[in-house]
Amino acid sequence: MTTPAPGLVARRWRSRRSAAVAGIVFAVLLIAALVMMRLAVAGETVGQIELDPGRRTLVRLALNLVPFAGIAFLWFIGVVRDQLGEVEDRLFSTVFLGSGLLFLAMLFQGAVTATSLVAMVSGSDLDAGVWTFGRGTTEALISVYAMRMAAVFTLSVSTVALRTAAVPRWVPFSGYAVALVLLLVAGENKWAQLVFPAWVLVLSVAILLTPGRARSAAAA
Repeated sequence: MTTPAPGLVARRWRSRRSAAVAGIVFAVLLIAALVMMRLAVAGETVGQIELDPGRRTLVRLALNLVPFAGIAFLWFIGVVRDQLGEVEDRLFSTVFLGSGLLFLAMLFQGAVTATSLVAMVSGSDLDAGVWTFGRGTTEALISVYAMRMAAVFTLSVSTVALRTAAVPRWVPFSGYAVALVLLLVAGENKWAQLVFPAWVLVLSVAILLTPGRARSAAAA
């Protein structure tokens, strides 16, 4: 008789609790990064940021949080897909995974561009035109494209959560409202972008507090 090969990842790292913890870590880190970034650069000219080392330090700290938030978000996606198991819907699973990865890619690209801008500000030959171009590119990536992908991600997760009854019904219904805000408002109101990590935090806490069902029962 052959013994089954051990799993690549221990069961505790693939549990509902693991997904909830990853979601909470992502939400807290991204909220902190966005708030620090908005406080550091909102309404400021390139000259003010260049002369204020405190603002540059705040931006660097925010950018250093982004990779860790991305790692937690990626783990959150993986564990949620693993938890769906046999009840996974191919359509919503594809939209869920694709929108989540696109959001993450745009978030990282925006962080890379912002990191380059901070390095330029610290130098002696800062070009205002390049600064304007880089800042506009970063804002477009995060506020327009990444937030739209976050809206699609929220819609797909809310639909799957509603169908599987994995969390209380008010959580996915609130997700639909959050997706609407991200689609219509997040591009103009930068503080509205905080509703996405805030909703992931609420979802993760709901997952943590809601008892899980056996996969076989869910599939039935």
